[in-house]
Order: sequence, then structure tokens, then C-alpha cells
Amino acid sequence: MPEFSAIENTLFIPMLGRIYASEHFPNILHDETALSLKGALPEGLADKGSQSQYTLLASASRSANMDRCIRHFLRRKPGGVIAELGCGLETTYCRNDDGHTRWYAVDLPEVMAYRRALLPKPERQTYLAGDAFSGDWIGRIRVDAPDAPVLVTAGGLFHYFEEEKVVALLRTLHGFGNVEVAFDGVSGIGMGMMQKKYMKQMGHADARMFFCVGSAAELARRIGGDTCAVAEEPYYRHVDKAGLKLSTKLSMGVSDRLRMVKMVYVREGEGQPR
Repeated sequence: MPEFSAIENTLFIPMLGRIYASEHFPNILHDETALSLKGALPEGLADKGSQSQYTLLASASRSANMDRCIRHFLRRKPGGVIAELGCGLETTYCRNDDGHTRWYAVDLPEVMAYRRALLPKPERQTYLAGDAFSGDWIGRIRVDAPDAPVLVTAGGLFHYFEEEKVVALLRTLHGFGNVEVAFDGVSGIGMGMMQKKYMKQMGHADARMFFCVGSAAELARRIGGDTCAVAEEPYYRHVDKAGLKLSTKLSMGVSDRLRMVKMVYVREGEGQPR
């Protein structure tokens, strides 16, 4: 396995969460591809840190939330294109392939090389090795699909980067036209909690966080133009909590009540947050 930076090493967190959910709570997320890769992951990875049911299912919930965003987008825009930023070892394509949609997966070269070794490129997904914040990848997509609606997903990515860098990327994307962006955002309180407690539990206390979202509408104003916040949903709103430990249910409930973590959806044009 290659040597990754502190941020790159977090790519294993969602994989472990998807495996855990698939084995114990398939009502939240079932991922056959993640299960098939369990034996190929670095030895002892599951024992790294001291993850709780809550932290494992937080990762799985993000994947389930992104699945909902993608399916909703493709129902509205059946000719749309999906672009996953910071794809890591995410297996979204395998869970949502409809047989005709074009997908793009973007991550740093060393991460993409490792991804290729574990997840050979599917027929309709293009692997792009590069910096998600460079914007080169959206130019490539526009060459391939000049007029197609594009949904950009950024799961577990933006909060590791400075606000100016995130806002600059979102401005660039909306400059290409007909682009929608879905990502998980954390509030200031949520970021403090994740940094001080949950990242330490997961064995990644050295991965610092910078970008928080207090209000999706305010973020849309910062992006400028006619960008609007279409959705700002509590992170665990759609999670089936049957069978979960009481401590996990309480943690999810507190997170949602305080809007510590949320799903944010921005695009061009008119719309109201919900």
C-alpha cells in the first residue's frame, strides 16, 4: 500500500463504514462491492482507532445520502452526468449504475492508482487523476458532454480545506453552466466535535478540518451569481434507526437537532432551501 497523507488516509473510513452497515444494517446501506473488498484492505485496518457504531454508520449514512441525491438528480435529468470528487475507494457507481449514465471519478494520482488496483474502471466511468480544486476535470467533462447537466458530489471532502478554496471551486463549477453540487457540510459546532472526538476515535486526529457551513443560503450568496441553496437537510433525516444502540440514536438525534452535519445542495437558478 502506498504512503498517503493524513487527509488521503481518511479514504479507508467510509469503506469500513459501508462494510459494517452492509453486514449489520443493510436497511441503512447495502454495498456488495464493499463487502467483496473486505479481504483486500490492509491487514488490521478494522482495528485502527476505536470506532463506535455511530462513527461507522456516520460514514455509511453519507454514502446513503449521496445515493439519494444521485437518484433524485437522474430522475429529474435522465441525460445527466455524475462526477465524484475525492472519490477515494467509494463504490457509488456500483450501487447506482443504471446502464447508461456517464460517470467520472476524480482524486489525486496516488489515490487513483490505489483505486485502480482494487476497483478496475467500470465501462461507463472515467477515472481522472488530479487535483479536485484545479477545475481541469470539469473542462474534460465539458469536452465529452458539452451540454449535459452535471451533478458533482463531494462526500467527506470540503471540510478538510480552507473556505476560500472551496468557494473558489464552486464559483468555477457554476461558471461552466448546468452544474449542481451535493456535499456534506458541518457547522462550526459539528466541526469542533468531529475534530476533537470523532476523528481521534477513527485514528485520524492529524487530519485537520477548516471549512464549515453555518447556512447554505449564506454560502450560496458567497458563491455569487444566481447560485441558490436548493437543500440543506439534517444528515440523519432519512436514516432507518431500527435496531441501533441507544447511544447511536441519541448522537444522531443531537446532530440533527443542532444541524451539526447536513447535506447541502447548490445549483444555479431559483430555489429555496428545505
